[in-house]
Amino acid sequence: MLKPIGKGIANLECMAAVLTAHAEKDSSIIVVTSDSRGSGKVTGFAQRFPRQLVEVGIAEQNSVGISAGLASCNKKVFTISPGSFLSARALEQVKNDVAYSQNPVALIGISSGVSYGGLGATHHSIHDLAVLQAIPGLEVIVPADNNETEAALISYLENPRPVYIRFGKKAMPSFYQTPSEVKIGKVSVLNEGDDLLILAIGEPLWQAYDAAVALENSGVRCSLASVHTLCPIDREAIIELASHSRAIITVEEHSVYGGLGSTVAALLMEAGIYRPMKIIGFPREEMVTGSQTDLFRHYGIDADNIRKNAMDLLNRN
Repeated sequence: MLKPIGKGIANLECMAAVLTAHAEKDSSIIVVTSDSRGSGKVTGFAQRFPRQLVEVGIAEQNSVGISAGLASCNKKVFTISPGSFLSARALEQVKNDVAYSQNPVALIGISSGVSYGGLGATHHSIHDLAVLQAIPGLEVIVPADNNETEAALISYLENPRPVYIRFGKKAMPSFYQTPSEVKIGKVSVLNEGDDLLILAIGEPLWQAYDAAVALENSGVRCSLASVHTLCPIDREAIIELASHSRAIITVEEHSVYGGLGSTVAALLMEAGIYRPMKIIGFPREEMVTGSQTDLFRHYGIDADNIRKNAMDLLNRN
């Protein structure tokens, strides 16, 4: 059976705690915000380390440019801004000032996916993974829980480099005992089975987990893996897992174009591995408005729909 899941906090709160703890002993850590210290949960960091936080206001392009300059002066820079704006309004600066120039900035996309829910399509970030993983020299990491969050942040602090780290707003269950169990750049296999492979990224991992438990209880042997590092993706592990599975499902809080599912489909086709497969995410259509929970249910990013798709795929064989 799958490992039990413990309680956790919102990944942004975990991020703030990690940054605060490390800033106590490392004055090179700088946080740059674009009117987002509150939503980014770094108000306490700003009060404690006022000389280590730069507020630029609603000016995402400036925030990335300033961050690139600070990083070029050997600062460890965390640029905190909504993922929808960081990956669109500031895209040129991300591409040229950070990635092309290899300035080691940690771009923190907050309230990503459909975390902003009712604010609608202007604030949804279901394009960011497609856009940013197409930029050479930029890593893309999407933590699912607090341990993956801490592992991603420590990975940057130990090896500063251009990286985009995507967070939502929801309090997340814990899938590991400690952050040391998470290896950034490698798929985290949470359960093994040879009937079905479920690959999930970010907050929908908990929906994938619930589906896997239900499937296991009905006799379907499931492999469940968290693909927290989208770029560079762990090709070898995914190929190995897929080659021992009868069917594959990917789950993401992103468009079905350009995210986890299409990336996995392409690499498996290139490797000559052909399995019944379903990409679960948001379709390319005008989005309805609602909470993250409402949108997950409406578009089938939930445990019941994952389970139904799994049975449909397995019944093809």
